Amino acid sequence: MTRVMVVEDDENLRLALVTQLRAAGFAVDEAGDIATADRLLRGTHHDCVVLDRMLPDGDAISYVHMRRQLGWRAPVLFLTARDALADRVAGFEHGGDDYLVKPFVMAELTERVANLCHRSAFDRPSVLHHEDLVMDCARREVRRAGVLLTLTNKEYAVLEYLLTRAGLPVQRADLIEHCWDAQADPMSNVVDVVVKRLRRKLKEPELIHAVRGLGYRLGTR
Repeated sequence: MTRVMVVEDDENLRLALVTQLRAAGFAVDEAGDIATADRLLRGTHHDCVVLDRMLPDGDAISYVHMRRQLGWRAPVLFLTARDALADRVAGFEHGGDDYLVKPFVMAELTERVANLCHRSAFDRPSVLHHEDLVMDCARREVRRAGVLLTLTNKEYAVLEYLLTRAGLPVQRADLIEHCWDAQADPMSNVVDVVVKRLRRKLKEPELIHAVRGLGYRLGTR
């Protein structure tokens, strides 16, 4: 699942952004200040970060500049009411990848986030495979024995994560962390429901196996 972080201190705007991006199929984490965002960003990979420039605990471009110096590569889209050329230049000079001035149209923001996530995807393997199962990450296509499968976003995300760890047991908690966002209930059976649908679509011979007391493993017996 493509994962986005939204950092905005205006609660109404943050809710609107999160709702819009989730409706577009992204997993979304959210924060209202730099400190909270930093904790979440250091613990989980994000394909794009949407950052309000001015936050309660500082100017976000200083934070991005500091993280870039340490090798952080996640694409960053700055949001700001500042529309002067000097402000836009400062955003790019300090490590920003895009810059959107408030007020903006939600559809434009979604498109810009999608473009930045696509850029981030180039850091991943273009093709994942195990036996006769092939996932083309660039085209977001999955085939088994040459047959194209129709998967939901969540099924694709779970299968992708299992493929990157083929042969190894994967905990349910890890699947929730990487394939769902903060609104997922870790005590629910969402993982089992998605895996059940995947098994049905992948057909025989079975590739996804339950690991007692832990989670699942993709591979042969």
